[in-house]
Amino acid sequence: QVQFVESGGGLVRPGGSLRLSCATLGSILSIYAMGWYRQAPGKQRELVAAVSSGGTINYADSVKGRFTISRDNAKNTVYLQMDNLKPEDTAVYYCNADIKDYSGSIGNYWGQGTQVTVSS
Repeated sequence: QVQFVESGGGLVRPGGSLRLSCATLGSILSIYAMGWYRQAPGKQRELVAAVSSGGTINYADSVKGRFTISRDNAKNTVYLQMDNLKPEDTAVYYCNADIKDYSGSIGNYWGQGTQVTVSS
């Protein structure tokens, strides 16, 4: 069984920063790609940033130069440093990962989501 523990969301003013964390717990054999998605009210869920097990990183164009994704493989944790936040970054942010458990099954897992609100 796999679960995520997300933290770091909150309310911040435009131009401010937040750091999201997502720790993966459970019967984990391997973690492949890890990433962050977000969903704003009335919009579809979209990829924000992702990092492969080999370290290849992709960002949405809207966050390039402002957000930084990183992972700590020893802690099975992925981070999202968000700087120069804008009101349009307001959304629920979800952790996502491809994980192989001890049974050998590979599945795609989602966190419960953490709210990020950027407002003055």
